[in-house]
Amino acid sequence: MFDIIRHHSSSVRADVLSGLTVALALVPEAIAFAFVAGVEPMVGLYAAFIMGLVTALIGGRPGMISGATGAMAVVMVALVSSHGVQYLFAAVLLAGLIQILAGVFKLGKFIRIVPYPVMIGFVNGLAIVIFLAQLDQFKLINALGDEVWLTGEPLYIMLGLVALTMAIIHFLPKLTTAVPSSLVAILTVTGIVLYFNLDTRNVLDFLKSMTGDDSATMAGSLPSFAIPAVPWNLETLKVILPYSCILAAVGLIESLLTLTVIDEMTSTRGKGNKECIGQGIGNMTCGVFGAMGGCAMIGQSMININSGGRGRLSGITAALALLAFILFTAKYIEMIPLAALVGVMFIVVLGTFEWASFKVMRKVPKHDAFVIVLVTTVTVFTDLAFAVFVGVIVSALVFAWEHAKHINVVIGKEQDDCKVYRLNGPLFFGSVAHFLDLFDAKNDPKDVIVDFENSRVADHSALDAIDTLAERYVNAGKTLHLRHLSPDCVLLLKKAGSLVEVNMIEDPHYRIGDDKLD
Repeated sequence: MFDIIRHHSSSVRADVLSGLTVALALVPEAIAFAFVAGVEPMVGLYAAFIMGLVTALIGGRPGMISGATGAMAVVMVALVSSHGVQYLFAAVLLAGLIQILAGVFKLGKFIRIVPYPVMIGFVNGLAIVIFLAQLDQFKLINALGDEVWLTGEPLYIMLGLVALTMAIIHFLPKLTTAVPSSLVAILTVTGIVLYFNLDTRNVLDFLKSMTGDDSATMAGSLPSFAIPAVPWNLETLKVILPYSCILAAVGLIESLLTLTVIDEMTSTRGKGNKECIGQGIGNMTCGVFGAMGGCAMIGQSMININSGGRGRLSGITAALALLAFILFTAKYIEMIPLAALVGVMFIVVLGTFEWASFKVMRKVPKHDAFVIVLVTTVTVFTDLAFAVFVGVIVSALVFAWEHAKHINVVIGKEQDDCKVYRLNGPLFFGSVAHFLDLFDAKNDPKDVIVDFENSRVADHSALDAIDTLAERYVNAGKTLHLRHLSPDCVLLLKKAGSLVEVNMIEDPHYRIGDDKLD
C-alpha cells in the first residue's frame, strides 16, 4: 500500500543507512528547536519521531524528512509563554486539521504560483540560516553566564574535526558509495575523539547547556496518548485559532517548497496535496501525544537525498532510529561530538546554496535579481514563510506592472464612418487605467467598435472598465459595439445592466477569472 521498500531508484541498504545518518543529525536539531519554542527537549524529540514516521508512511514525497523546525518553533514560543504547553498541543492539533483540509480541497497546487526567483531566494536564505545556526556550536557559556566564542585549543580542535568531517563526506564517495559518507564521517570523528580523549563538546554537553541541568539526559520513554488538557470551549478556540492558522500555513509552505526542491534534485515529482494530508495527520498525532509538531526539514532532507535515501524506508528508518536512540542507546548518541554534526550541516549548506544564482542574476531581468536578493534577505532576518509571501507579492506586482504597459490599440475605420479600436494585450486590473485613456469618446464618431480579437479580459476589474467605457460613450450620445468578446463577459455585462451593445460574431470561447462564474 505504501511502497515502503522501494521507490524508483532507491534501495533498502541506501535507505536504511541514510536514515541512520539523518537520525543522528536530528538529535541536536530537535533539542534546539524545542528550546526555541520554550518546551522540554523530549517534546521536540517526540515531534521529530512522530512527524518523521507519519509523513514517511503517508506523505506525498518519499525521501523527504519531517520533524520539529525552527520556522514553526518561533511561532509557538509566544503561545507557550502566555498560555502554557497544553495550549500548544491543542493549537498543533487544530493546525493539523487545517492542513488536512488544505489537502482535501487540493490547495497544495497553489505552490505552483511561487516564481523561480523566489525559489532561488528561498534555498539561498535557508542555506544561510542553517549556516548561522551552526555557529552557535562555536560558543560556550562562561562562569558569569555569558555566551562567548571558543578560543585557543578548544577552537582549533573544533575546527579540525569539522574540517575532517567535511573532507570525509566530500572525498569518500570518490572511493566507494557502499555506505553514506555522512555516517562514516560521524562514526570516524566520534571514534577519534573517544580514542584520543579530545576535549570537545558532544551532544550531552549541548543538552546540559540548553537545560542548565548537569543530570540532563536524552534517554526517555515512549510518548503516551493524552488529549490536551485545555477547556474545550469558544474561548480556547479564540486563543489557539490564530496560532493554528499561522502554524498550518508556515508548515505547508516550508513542506511544499522543500518538496519542490527535492523534486528538482531527484528528477521526480511528489504529490503536494497528499503531502498536505500527511503533514496534517502528523501534526494532529503530535497534538495528542505531547509533541510540538513540525513540518518538512530541508536540511535533513538534503542529508537524506545526498546519502542515497530515496524511498519511504529512509524516513521510516530515521524516525524509528531516533526513537531507539531515546529508548535504548541514548548514552552512546550523547557521545557524538558536535563538531561531526556541524561538519555534516556545513556540507548541507554548500549543497543547498544555489551558487549558480550569482551568474543567473547578471543575466536575468533586474526585477528577478531583486526578488532573489529580497527573499534571501527576508529569510535570514525573519522566517521562510514570510519571505515566500513577500517574494510572491513583489513578483506579482512586478508582473502586473510590466503587463499593464503592454496594452495598446490599432485604430482603423469601417464603412459608414465607423471607427474601430483593435485592442492588443491583456485587460486586467493593472491595465484598466491605461485602457480607458486609449479612447476619445468626445471626438469619436457616432458608432465605435472595440475589437477584442487580440486581447483577453482577465478579471472583474476589466469588466468594470468596459462598462465604464460604454457609459462614457452613452453620455456622449454615441454607441459602443464590442466584437470578439467572450460569452462569459457578455453575460456578466448584461447581468450588471451594462449599456454596451455587443456584436457576437466570431466570438471566442474562453473563461475569465471571475468569482461570479465559479
